[in-house]
Amino acid sequence: MRIRCTALIALAALAAQGIEARAQEEFPYVDDRSDGAALVRSLYNAINRKEYARAYGYFGASKPVGEFKAFAEGYAKTVSVEAKFGKVLTEGAAGSIYSAVPVAIKSIEEGGKARFFSGCYVTRIINPSLQVPPFTPYQIETARLDEGEGPIEEAIPATCNVP
Repeated sequence: MRIRCTALIALAALAAQGIEARAQEEFPYVDDRSDGAALVRSLYNAINRKEYARAYGYFGASKPVGEFKAFAEGYAKTVSVEAKFGKVLTEGAAGSIYSAVPVAIKSIEEGGKARFFSGCYVTRIINPSLQVPPFTPYQIETARLDEGEGPIEEAIPATCNVP
């Protein structure tokens, strides 16, 4: 009985690795922190690839999405995500550059169910000319998304505000 239980655990681990490997083959690796929208695209690339530690690392020190375990578990049934962006507003303030990124998300879950979300991300970078090592690239400061209706193109917010 103990051998069979161990074998089942090993098979489950191999299946999980297979799902992650397929996701990584399907979605080429993207890690672009050159502006706010690129950062949010990279976030969803990491989620599509099942690289939740990388996705979580894009958030600033305040971690507006909570603890890592809950963040990763929130995507446990997610097969893929598609993101569409609205017009990004970028402004400088007090030594930082902020970008408000309007986004709509289409999430496909296990079983094929589609869910739609829309809202705003606010990203921030300390003015690069003012930084000293170690350099800190753009980070996500806030994330406010609500579940809504599709289609994805119609769910994109018209505007988002910079703090």
